Amino acid sequence: MTRTAEIARQTKETDVRLTLGLDGEGAGTRETGVGFLDHMLDLLARHGRLDLVVDVQGDLETGAHHTVEDTGIVLGQALDQALGDRAGIFRYGHAVVPMDEARASVALDLSGRPFLAWEVDLPGGGTGNFDHELAEEFFRAVSSAAKMTLHVTLEAGTNAHHMIEAIFKAFARALRAAIAIDPAEQGRVPSTKGTLTS
Repeated sequence: MTRTAEIARQTKETDVRLTLGLDGEGAGTRETGVGFLDHMLDLLARHGRLDLVVDVQGDLETGAHHTVEDTGIVLGQALDQALGDRAGIFRYGHAVVPMDEARASVALDLSGRPFLAWEVDLPGGGTGNFDHELAEEFFRAVSSAAKMTLHVTLEAGTNAHHMIEAIFKAFARALRAAIAIDPAEQGRVPSTKGTLTS
């Protein structure tokens, strides 16, 4: 079973091209024009063991909002496509990750039902050309397009870089657990409904 996806999405604001392999090693390059987002996607690929190639051309002269949100949309679409009918997966994932003084918790369900609970209080401002408020926009886009129930809680922290990094790492580890193949399921969809795609 090959769990991969390749998505291209072009609008008047962005041109996003992304390839994803769920059973990877963190390979690939991430080039969005937003350095901090590239760094976070590198972390996601490495700690989620995702092979991920992201190439984005965006209207950065207006700020990073469109680039960050549209990258999240396409990543979510790729996750949804690569998971297929979601048969045989563990479905649920949870992780708590510390990053120096920061600590983040992520719980997710590849449920087929998009929802984001964002219990995060980040300092205002930005890191490079990444406004801190864009972290929420990114994860809202991912959860919606991937049809994922996603709960993100920032439990501690004072440094915005560390706080956002802890969130991305916790998401990566929780996602890694959820997409893993559960040998006990023997290819069955882990739901009493018989489907996780609608």
